[in-house]
Amino acid sequence: MTEMWERFSFYGIKAVLLPYMVAKIAEGGLGWENSKAGPIFGLFAGSAYLVGLAGGWIADNLLGPRNSVFVGGLFISAGNVLLALGSEPLLYFGLTMIALGTGLLKTNVSTMVGALYSEKDPRRDAGFSIFYMGINTGALLAPIVVSYLSLWFGWRMGFWASAVAMILGLVQYRWSMSTLGEAGKPAKLANKTSTPSAAFTRTEWLRLGAIAVFFLFSATFWAAFEQSSTTLNLFASDMSRKDLFGISIPPTLLQSANSLFIIGLAPVISALWLWLGDRQPSSPIKFAIGLGGASAGFWVAAYAASLTTAGRVSLGWLLLVYFFHSIGELCLSPVGLSMTTKLAPPRIAGLMMGVWFSSIAAGNYIAGFIAGSFKADATTLVPLFGWVAAVTLAAAAVLVGLTPFLKKLMGEVK
Repeated sequence: MTEMWERFSFYGIKAVLLPYMVAKIAEGGLGWENSKAGPIFGLFAGSAYLVGLAGGWIADNLLGPRNSVFVGGLFISAGNVLLALGSEPLLYFGLTMIALGTGLLKTNVSTMVGALYSEKDPRRDAGFSIFYMGINTGALLAPIVVSYLSLWFGWRMGFWASAVAMILGLVQYRWSMSTLGEAGKPAKLANKTSTPSAAFTRTEWLRLGAIAVFFLFSATFWAAFEQSSTTLNLFASDMSRKDLFGISIPPTLLQSANSLFIIGLAPVISALWLWLGDRQPSSPIKFAIGLGGASAGFWVAAYAASLTTAGRVSLGWLLLVYFFHSIGELCLSPVGLSMTTKLAPPRIAGLMMGVWFSSIAAGNYIAGFIAGSFKADATTLVPLFGWVAAVTLAAAAVLVGLTPFLKKLMGEVK
C-alpha cells in the first residue's frame, strides 16, 4: 500500500509535469520551450532512480530501511506541495526533494518486502506479486485522477493530488508499522559473511562483465520506453484528437495505458514462459525481444506522425504504441531484475540492484533530452520517431549476435 501511494504520486507528476511546463502562461502553465522543459524533466525522472544508490547506503549505514522509507515519503510530500504553489524557483526545489525522497523510499521499500520472509519461505514470490500489483495499481490510477483534476481545476490541483496521495501513504505506513516485525530494521554487521573489498573470483568478474553489457542495452530500452512521458505525451497533447472511441478525454490520461496493459498481459507472458518450459528463450534473447517491442512501438509512432499532415490523429495510435512497449517491458524488466540478483556477488547485491536502477536513470536522462527537440510537425517527428525505432531495432540485433558471448560470461546462470 505504501508503494502504491508513492507510485500514484510519482506517475501522477510524470503525467502532467511536462505538459504543465510547456503550457502557455495564460493556460496556467510555465510557458517554457520544449528545449528547456525536456532536459529538466529527464533530469528529474532520471535522478529519482539514480539517487537510489545513495538511498541504499543511507539505509544500510544510518537510518535503516524502515526509517528511510518514512523520511523519503516526507520529502516527496513536501516536494509536491512546493510544486503545487506554482512558483518557478519552488519548482526546482520541489523536484529535487521528490527525487531525493524517491531514492530513499523506492529502493528500501523493496528491501523490506524481502525481509518479511525467510530465505526459503514459499510465500515470498506471492508477496512480491502483491507488491508488484500495488505498483501498477498506483501507476494506473494516478494519470486518470491527476489528469482530470488538472483539466477541471488547473495544473496545481494535480500536484496537490500527488501530495495528498503520499501523505495518505505515510499515515497508512506509520499506522501499520507494528505489523512489520523485524523487516526494515538496520542490518546487523555480524550477519555479513564478507566485505565489499574482498577479491572477486574469475567467475564473479565475468558475471559483473555480463551485468555491464546488459546495463547498456537496458539503458537503450528505457531511453525509448520513457518517451511515454515526454515526446509521446506531447504528441498526445499537441497532435492528437482529444477523444478516444468517441469519448472526450484529456490526452495525459493515456499515461495509464501502460499499467493497464501490464496488468492484462503479465499473466499471459508468464503463462507463455511456463508453457515453453526448457524451450523458452534465454535471458539475452528475452532482452532482445524487449528491445524489439520498443522498436515496433516507435515504427507505429512514426507512421502516426506522418498522418498528421492531414490534421490531428486518433489517440488509438498511441494505445497501439503503448501495447508494443508493454510487451517489451514484460520481456525485459522482470528478466533484468532477476538476472541482476543471480549474477551479482551476494556481498554487493544491493549495490548491483542500484546499478540496474541506474540504467533506468540513464534512459530517463536520454528521453528528456530527446524531448527537447520535439516540434509539433511531421517533418520533425517522423525522422525522430523513426530514428528511435531504428536504434532500438539495431540494439536488438546486436544483442542477438552477442548472445553466445554473454552466455559464456553468465556461466550457469540462464
